[in-house]
Amino acid sequence: MSAITFSSISVSKFITFSSISSSSFPKYPTPYPSLSPKFPPYPLTHSSRKLSVPVFSKPSEAEEEEEQSSAPEDEWLKKLPDKKKPLYAHSLPCIEAWLRNLGFYQSEEDRAVWLVEKPEWHAQLSLDVTDLYVRYLKTGPGNIEKDVERRFSYALSREDIENAVLGGP
Repeated sequence: MSAITFSSISVSKFITFSSISSSSFPKYPTPYPSLSPKFPPYPLTHSSRKLSVPVFSKPSEAEEEEEQSSAPEDEWLKKLPDKKKPLYAHSLPCIEAWLRNLGFYQSEEDRAVWLVEKPEWHAQLSLDVTDLYVRYLKTGPGNIEKDVERRFSYALSREDIENAVLGGP
């Protein structure tokens, strides 16, 4: 797992509420009193408000390589639900580990796009909001006259999607 560093940052002099008074707002009745602005009974100052913000530091390339070699996708592959369960029952890290296990690699431009190069064909798989799309590319090996696109519902089992996708165009 990635080494993430958390730090607390104390924000002082961030907002001073004591400078805001109720006289700054118009004094007219509102039809919805519950929506009228609420003011604290005492003014807040910068010394009474502190904000803790987590700060993430990106691991170096050496740490990333070490992490990948020491913690393979096996952890997520072990957590995969039964292959007969619908794909929507799988977590995203499990789906990603499953796709890597099938030989797919993630696009650098779009994290929802996965590519695979088989000896007989090349394909692009897209994880959309409602469906999984597979486009078999005519630029790859094989005798495909044009790109062939198929759409699969996440309600299908992982086994059915795997068989359909790896079956080729």
